[in-house]
Amino acid sequence: MTETTRKAPYHHRNLREALVTAGRTLLEERGLRGFTLRECARRAGVSHAAPAHHFTSLDDLLAEIAARGFVELAAMMAAEARRATDPASRLIGQGVGYMAFGAANPMLFRLMFSQERSEASKVVREAHFATVAAAIPDASPEIKARMSDFAWATVHGFIGLVLESQIGGAESAKALKTRGLAILSAMTETVMRAGGGAA
Repeated sequence: MTETTRKAPYHHRNLREALVTAGRTLLEERGLRGFTLRECARRAGVSHAAPAHHFTSLDDLLAEIAARGFVELAAMMAAEARRATDPASRLIGQGVGYMAFGAANPMLFRLMFSQERSEASKVVREAHFATVAAAIPDASPEIKARMSDFAWATVHGFIGLVLESQIGGAESAKALKTRGLAILSAMTETVMRAGGGAA
């Protein structure tokens, strides 16, 4: 380590963003066990004390990264849902977006759901409920809530098991995608039937 690196100033044009970006990369590379504020600071090109100007602790930085992850997840879900032309297909599309996000960002995905429930996670819960409610508009509020939980549990459970290598360990990406779509189709059929509609 050079003298310049050791004494890097905390001043930075946008230190908060630089730390989040460095932290996101570090998280995917090393996971939570290898995640330190000191390493984030080094990658951002500042002194090890500099993060304290924006994040009071390691947990604060991780919480910020997780919160942004929920925003990205909701955006990916919405983008995939918009490709569909009917409520049932939108429910499948939303699930595709959810699974794709988890597969592309495995460490971030784990971090997001290892945190205490936060306001940031509400955007995903609300997205599930809104899409389910639109798919079964005539169902009772209780059925809509129950099916929203079911839809979320299905997509989250599947991609979670994939990330833990409990499902599809030796399968190709194409085969795993086909398997995921089959799960989403079965989930959607169950939701539609519960709501008195046809899938």
